[in-house]
Amino acid sequence: MVKKALQYILWTIALLLLVITGFAIWHWHSDIPKAVLREKYAPFPSRFIDVKGMEVHFRDEVGSCDSLPLVLLHGTGASLHTWDGWVKSIGKKHRIIRLDLPAYGLTGANPEGDYSMDFYVDFLHEFLKKMYVEKCVLAGNSFGGAIAWNYALQHPDIVKKLILIDAAGFPSKNSEKPLAFALANLPIISQLFKFVTPRIIVEKSLLNVYGDKTKVSDSLVDRYFELSLHEGNRKAFFDRMNAKPSPSRIQSLNTLQIPVLIMWGEVDKLIPLENAYKFQEALANDTLVIFKGIGHVPMEEEPVSTARVAEVFLENY
Repeated sequence: MVKKALQYILWTIALLLLVITGFAIWHWHSDIPKAVLREKYAPFPSRFIDVKGMEVHFRDEVGSCDSLPLVLLHGTGASLHTWDGWVKSIGKKHRIIRLDLPAYGLTGANPEGDYSMDFYVDFLHEFLKKMYVEKCVLAGNSFGGAIAWNYALQHPDIVKKLILIDAAGFPSKNSEKPLAFALANLPIISQLFKFVTPRIIVEKSLLNVYGDKTKVSDSLVDRYFELSLHEGNRKAFFDRMNAKPSPSRIQSLNTLQIPVLIMWGEVDKLIPLENAYKFQEALANDTLVIFKGIGHVPMEEEPVSTARVAEVFLENY
């Protein structure tokens, strides 16, 4: 009886290992060569500039030299392409600078392995200096939003207006993390997924952050998935998600005296709407606009209406 039970356990383990091995082989993905990704995702007006030892992918599109540059920062796992709709809608009237942040897109990993908030603030400051930007309007979504308000606190002489879109910063009690985010907190699984990267995980994560699931197209999933296969990005994604947090400056938000536009997706599951009201309460000079039925990335999911609100803010505040 004991012998049969032992045999059953051994067969079960062997079957499980076989399934795991088959899964790993089926979903194993090598990095996509940089040249291939650049040809597809970095046509004109994309350019690259050296910042802190990284070739940073950016676009500087000049619609009007008279306006303050609008600098756009994407969120975790995204790229400068998340702002395509805004550039199309308001790019003729404004100079728009957008970039792939370290760990993402075509910029790739930080060779120093530092993904703290302090690093990102320093990185952005050096990038803006190299772009000869002395004053700007800074906008950020999610993690990019956290970088934006942290940067504004440290460089109030540079940031003249601030746009926070479903920004990170306050703790979220009712957060529903996308599948990729949840896996990043599992040590063994996260190591495996640096090489084994099912496209379905990217798709499920996007479905989680979009309010209107019908807008999660194959081409959208392909872009996020393929850019995640840029050399070093998968390791950087997990390293950034598990980076030691920098000291919080959230208590200093009330010192910002510049105009701030807060934009939020009503059905954001990752950073719930309640956090929009926390920002509104903390800031001294703010305007809050909520987009019904929209999720965590309003500027990508609903680019026309969100760009219109941003343009009113840029021109009238």
